[in-house]
Amino acid sequence: MNKTLAETGKQAQAAAVRRKRRRGDNLSGYLFIGPMLLGLTVLTIIPTIISLILSFTDWSFIAGLDKIKFTGIKNYSLLFHDRVFLISLKNNLVLLLVVPIQLIISLVLAVVIDKLVYFKSFFKVIFFMPYISSIVAVAIVFQLLFHPSYGPVNQFLKALGVKNPPIWLADVHYALPSVMIIMVWVGIGFSLIVYMAALQSIPKDLYESADIDGAGTWTRFTKITFPLVSPTTFFLLVTGFISTFKSFDIIKVLTEGRPAYSTSVITYYLYTTAFENLKTGYASSMAWLLFGFVMLITLFQLYGQKKWVNY
Repeated sequence: MNKTLAETGKQAQAAAVRRKRRRGDNLSGYLFIGPMLLGLTVLTIIPTIISLILSFTDWSFIAGLDKIKFTGIKNYSLLFHDRVFLISLKNNLVLLLVVPIQLIISLVLAVVIDKLVYFKSFFKVIFFMPYISSIVAVAIVFQLLFHPSYGPVNQFLKALGVKNPPIWLADVHYALPSVMIIMVWVGIGFSLIVYMAALQSIPKDLYESADIDGAGTWTRFTKITFPLVSPTTFFLLVTGFISTFKSFDIIKVLTEGRPAYSTSVITYYLYTTAFENLKTGYASSMAWLLFGFVMLITLFQLYGQKKWVNY
């Protein structure tokens, strides 16, 4: 009997020690994540909730809180009759084409560099440089390149016999394609680095077996390379589409939405609405509609990846 009581006491004591240790581990975990959780709450979660509330109001951030006037869904309904917003949305949808073009070029370059080129690290650095360069510097360089009269691009076209080359960033029809060219050029480096990491993880045995079976270059690419890098492609598609909707810096520095709003995007129009026209409530509704579009495109990709991504 005494032995049983002693064993029970030891078990209870051990359980108490385990509970105390578990509480200590939990406390340590919360202390480690505390700064990040605090920053996330103060800088992201709370402003997001406030933005959602403000999207149903007619208010300017320079006015007092007593000036807040709730208007229901009026801001959202006005967006679908706002010509500049609709043009900006259309431009954002056109900019989505940047992502597949960028991925195709990056994948081709990655395969060529991985299989056929020496000094791979050197080429990685060269192609990655535009991605880490200041967007202000990139914009200034391309403003000079695309200069209608003295730019090297038009000088080259004139040397080829083109009498009236485009005026690029100053032309309503060519301004957005010019911005797309720059975005593709800037983003290739990041996609290239990620693709090369994916290519180097593909087992060499698969290519050796394909060579023995007499498979050609195109067959090896379509049956081995592309299926095995499809998870990487999916990752780059999702992040690329989201980043195109967040495009702001290149537009702000390069064109400021001109000419005639032909390069305006939702984020830039949101910025001018909030900080130049001082319509905080209207800009908040714009931000939430942008969030909805990004969410829909992401969910569509998550559903579609089941058809072509191989894990």
